[in-house]
Amino acid sequence: MGRTATQLLVTAAGMAAAMMGAPLATADTLDDLRARTPGQEIVYFVLPDRFANGDPANDRGGLKGGPLQTGYDPTSRAFYHGGDLKGLTARLDYIQGLGATAIWLAPIFRNKPVQGARGQESAGYHGYWVTDFTTVDPHFGTDKDFKALVDAAHARGMKVYMDIIANHTADVIQYRESPASAPPYRSKGDYPWSRKGGVTGAPINAGFAGDQDASAGNWAKLTDPAFAYTPFVPKGEEKVKIPAWLNDPIYYHNRGDTDWKGESAQYGDFVGLDDLATENPRVVDGFIAIYKGWIDRFGIDGYRIDTARHVDAAFWRAFIPAIRAHAARKGIPNFHVFGEVATGDYDPALLASWTRNAAFPAVLDFAFMRAAVDAASGKTGTDMLARLGDDDALYEGGKAAALQLPTFLGNHDAGRFAFFLRQARPGMGGDEALARAELGHAMLLTLRGVPTLYYGDEQGFAGTGNDQQARQDMFASKVAEYNADRLVGTAATTATDNFRTDHPLYRAIAALAKIRRDTPALSRGATVLRASSDKPGLFAVSRIDPDTGREVLVAFNTSSAPLSGKIAVDPASGGFTALAGPCPATPQAPGSIALSLPAFGYAVCAAHP
Repeated sequence: MGRTATQLLVTAAGMAAAMMGAPLATADTLDDLRARTPGQEIVYFVLPDRFANGDPANDRGGLKGGPLQTGYDPTSRAFYHGGDLKGLTARLDYIQGLGATAIWLAPIFRNKPVQGARGQESAGYHGYWVTDFTTVDPHFGTDKDFKALVDAAHARGMKVYMDIIANHTADVIQYRESPASAPPYRSKGDYPWSRKGGVTGAPINAGFAGDQDASAGNWAKLTDPAFAYTPFVPKGEEKVKIPAWLNDPIYYHNRGDTDWKGESAQYGDFVGLDDLATENPRVVDGFIAIYKGWIDRFGIDGYRIDTARHVDAAFWRAFIPAIRAHAARKGIPNFHVFGEVATGDYDPALLASWTRNAAFPAVLDFAFMRAAVDAASGKTGTDMLARLGDDDALYEGGKAAALQLPTFLGNHDAGRFAFFLRQARPGMGGDEALARAELGHAMLLTLRGVPTLYYGDEQGFAGTGNDQQARQDMFASKVAEYNADRLVGTAATTATDNFRTDHPLYRAIAALAKIRRDTPALSRGATVLRASSDKPGLFAVSRIDPDTGREVLVAFNTSSAPLSGKIAVDPASGGFTALAGPCPATPQAPGSIALSLPAFGYAVCAAHP
């Protein structure tokens, strides 16, 4: 009798887990994992290079030479430090102990080791400079190591999300007109596809009707990529990209560097990174095939999509349904896809437009980040948080769909939450920094959305800015700037490893995560606004249990003084059980409770009849 797809996956997972001494997956474990919806997860986002070094033999990625050849320099924040997939697998206990149910890894594809102008070089430790979309970068290990990680995570009931890119590749293609530096963007109006090097140039690409016509016949007429610049592939790099079709400049925009505005945001290179012509059906089909392949080979559970807003919406309308349907056929019905539509503003309309126009089931919730960071820091009141509930109606699928938006307080690009707190309150003492950090994480883990924790925040990592300044090592660091940083909630530094399960933030997050997992209202429930203000102070909502209809009141004090007040609740709530913080046992009257919270305090109160 034939075995089911689940049984086959369990067998493979069990063999891999047994070889490494990890727990064995069972059919029930995998079935339970597959049944969970995206909104039920708690995600831990990690850069493998900065997490744990399980195999020093791969630190240089199998390359010879110094940092500019291998990309490895653990003393520089801009180069590889040695973290890898074996190290991450060995630390699954730590991640699961924090309460995470899913791991999101920064890209692990083979990258160009080093790129950048002379004197400004840096390495692809972050994973976003891909040359080979089909295999693991040797700095992180092997495909076998990734399979072992996925199988070990699945054996624990944890999901694995991959970070993927379709907007660009590594910087390989160069331009004859600007051999020493990335050239400025040249627009479609000034440099149409129909002329070589500008409107007065020789006619080329006869009959090409522009990129709004997605037919293969139309794109077959685009044969010369020298409409804006003259692109070429340097000697020795002609076959560096995999799959092989990616080596042909005809599949790229070739218009020079974006200035992040208007047309160039879709068609321009990112600081030299080769910007793909995602309007071309060959590119669409090629990336669908690439990312179906990772599902087939590893049984992963979701994709986070980098630079989503810099790719045309039509690409996503083809790509996302194809990927989700393929995952479902492979026995992964709740395959999560969420895109990065980056913004520093509170702008849910922008975010929601990508769910309506580009078929994204979810996008990273930058609006939540802005509202929660500003509220928890005391920079503003809680009125932005209060707006979230109404603005959720903007998303395709409305407020119910907003439950699967990944929420976060900081990340590898924007910077860390503790850094934002210090920016807002530069004179803040250590106790206040810790209290506000815990307050923000209480918001993250009890309000609507999918809580997404940034690795190291639970150890009090702060950093001094964004990008490289927010990508510290969890293992003992050799970067002087990182080691000089003042961590929150501890006297430790990054000069020693930071996997402490007794750190106050680790303990607080773990406790809140358990409450969330055990309380359906917090992961699946609708939100009713109870109290907010345009000044720091009380913010309260009721989360409604989707099965019983009972409320769980969640309240926060974002001010530096204790507060007491009366809060409207459901008149049917006869009493409350404290899940966290101080909760009144009984209402003062039907529909009203009296609540007192310390400075930066919070409470989670479950109602009963």
